[in-house]
Amino acid sequence: MTELSPSLFQRIVEEMPEAVIVSDRAGAIVYWNRAAEMMFGHSAGEAIGQSLDLIIPERFRARHWAGYRTVMSTGVTRYGRELLAVPAMRKDGRRISLEFSIVLVRDEGGELTGAAAIIRDVTARWERERASRAESGPLRS
Repeated sequence: MTELSPSLFQRIVEEMPEAVIVSDRAGAIVYWNRAAEMMFGHSAGEAIGQSLDLIIPERFRARHWAGYRTVMSTGVTRYGRELLAVPAMRKDGRRISLEFSIVLVRDEGGELTGAAAIIRDVTARWERERASRAESGPLRS
């Protein structure tokens, strides 16, 4: 196989089923692929330049931003190897459940410039698991 050209790489990221969102150090969205458009209901034009608050439910924002600032100041995240499961919010206000991992983005000099998240909507699985737990009832000793 030949080396991936930048245009082929761009097409792969645009067409993959997982949402790819890239944000700068301040948490402003700088990239939003087609899967992100489908998942969250916002077009790339609506999302780019906006804060990640666009998809973070209000009650989770303080915790999100505390973690984000820590990652941006230390350059370290455990979610490059572990999946993070969180709720998110669609444009229509509907809550969805996500799993995602993070890649820290650095410039050619190694300076941290932001983060990229690779996101999968796991709402259907989460709802099936919740229904299964409800059907099985409380645990007995």
